[in-house]
Amino acid sequence: MSADSYMDMALEEARAAARRGEVPVGAVLVDADTGEVLARAGNLTEEMNDPTAHAEILVIRAAAGAKGEPRLPNCDLYVTLEPCPMCATAISFARLRRVYFGAYDPKGGG
Repeated sequence: MSADSYMDMALEEARAAARRGEVPVGAVLVDADTGEVLARAGNLTEEMNDPTAHAEILVIRAAAGAKGEPRLPNCDLYVTLEPCPMCATAISFARLRRVYFGAYDPKGGG
């Protein structure tokens, strides 16, 4: 699969988040070695009443849980909007290999 395909998946998640009344951000976490999609999600902060339920955090949690590892150094993140400082910190702690984002966020980017 191509980088465009992964970003298209992230955009699908963002559109689904918008339909749920969430901030429309979507993310996809991919195993860089195999190309396997490990997790995909859109924001769920409103639905879960959880200010940390950003798409990036959700996919990191899901992939780390599925792999049974707290660090994901061979994984790439595709996200529709520049990660906020909270998500940027989580990305750093997870040691993701690369981050691709679709648009800068001058208001909250990290």
